Amino acid sequence: MAFGTQDDTDEVMNEINMTPLVDVMLVLLIIFIITVPVMKHTVNIDLPRATNQPQDAKPQTIRLSVDDKGQYYWNETPASDEAVQSQLKAAAALNPQPELHIRGDKAVRYERVAQAMAAAQQAGVKKIGFITEPAK
Repeated sequence: MAFGTQDDTDEVMNEINMTPLVDVMLVLLIIFIITVPVMKHTVNIDLPRATNQPQDAKPQTIRLSVDDKGQYYWNETPASDEAVQSQLKAAAALNPQPELHIRGDKAVRYERVAQAMAAAQQAGVKKIGFITEPAK
């Protein structure tokens, strides 16, 4: 047992081992050599041209109101039951189809509003909405 001596094997290495670095660089070089020709190979095609223009044809909104006596109003104009049905059929035939907004008075019998909904469904109206007032 020699306490004061030092072995040659315990010396600190002060050089960087270049072999792993060279191996990694060679692998990367091979990967780039393989992938670059694949990335440059494209098919030349002539794509169609299209223009984006905003759609100006916004469907109109029809307001069908029912007052407290059961009278129908087509866009604030009084209308009979037969006139409402014929106007609903004409509106359903339009392209784009207008939206139907039903406004029923809270004192009117629900039967009159249901009749208006049934007439709209029979006429072929697809978009039906109800107008209400927010609770205070």
